[in-house]
Amino acid sequence: MTAHWVEKVLALYQSYGYLPYKMSRFEDYDLYVRNRDFLLSQRLITFPGEEGQLLALKPDVTLSVVKNAPEAPGVVEKVYYQENVYRSPPGGGPIRELPQAGLECVGDLSGYDQAEVLLLAALTLSALPGESVLDLSHMGLISQVLTSCRVSARHRPQVLAALERKSLHGLEGIPCHDKEKLELLISCSGSPEAVLPRLKAQLTAPEEAAALSQLERLCRILTDSGATCRIRLDFSVSNQLKYYNGLVFKGYTQGVPTSILSGGQYDRLPENMGKRCRAMGFALYLDLLQEEQPPYDLDLLILRNPRQTPEEILKLTREASREGRVLVAAQPPKNRTWKRLLDFRKGEDSPC
Repeated sequence: MTAHWVEKVLALYQSYGYLPYKMSRFEDYDLYVRNRDFLLSQRLITFPGEEGQLLALKPDVTLSVVKNAPEAPGVVEKVYYQENVYRSPPGGGPIRELPQAGLECVGDLSGYDQAEVLLLAALTLSALPGESVLDLSHMGLISQVLTSCRVSARHRPQVLAALERKSLHGLEGIPCHDKEKLELLISCSGSPEAVLPRLKAQLTAPEEAAALSQLERLCRILTDSGATCRIRLDFSVSNQLKYYNGLVFKGYTQGVPTSILSGGQYDRLPENMGKRCRAMGFALYLDLLQEEQPPYDLDLLILRNPRQTPEEILKLTREASREGRVLVAAQPPKNRTWKRLLDFRKGEDSPC
């Protein structure tokens, strides 16, 4: 991930009126304990504070944003961030310092605010080099289907696990009223043009139709936006039903085997904090997008002649350094590689 690319994405968020959000490295431990189910990693690094309270190295930015968000009618706080968080990477392992960027939209959200967050996620992916895909799902729709199929609370985790694995066998032994609807959600994946007609034909309950209508409208907005990432409906993108209640999405890019962007609507998080507001946002995992290392340490190696003056060599070095990495040496350095060699000892300019 180049610094230029990150700056471009942050400038995109600024252009839509989002303000930068900065937080300290530590937060109250209780904030994370009360909302453990929202965190990607349950492990925390804790330290005693100066006043005796227990602090934790921040594993997340969203919780801090929501904690400080306004609750006034008609007021929406829109912020973006670039922060390092401290948690285990996906798949486990030791806690690491992970660079992350993203945005949060919290407050009295409207349909426009929801569409804007989704659009910015699509434009973020579109700014990446190579092909990218944005997978969309809707936790409200999934929840309504589970309700209309009369899936009990005891069996819902099993159904969600089957959705995430796209496993029809995972539905075996689950008592429900209309298993065909559940099978449809598991097997139905692809472009909105291909998937939405199938869903609309079978998911006809009023609450299901309302969620489908919102999903269809958002897909149309993305299609008309000029975003170049591919849009795909996929209900294996389910996230935690405890907090997410509306649209959820994940972004993928060529060459990275896991999602590099994740977000959605999580109204239940501010509700769990006792706040009367709504929330939606996404995070971009910068550690997965680190810039590929170039095949050479140096673009140009200059082997100087002892008879050359410092002025002559410096003039050449200044000009060459505008286009890449340059090293001046008397002999070829060990453990370094270079693309071109300018050898004044022999009076040659040769590629190497």
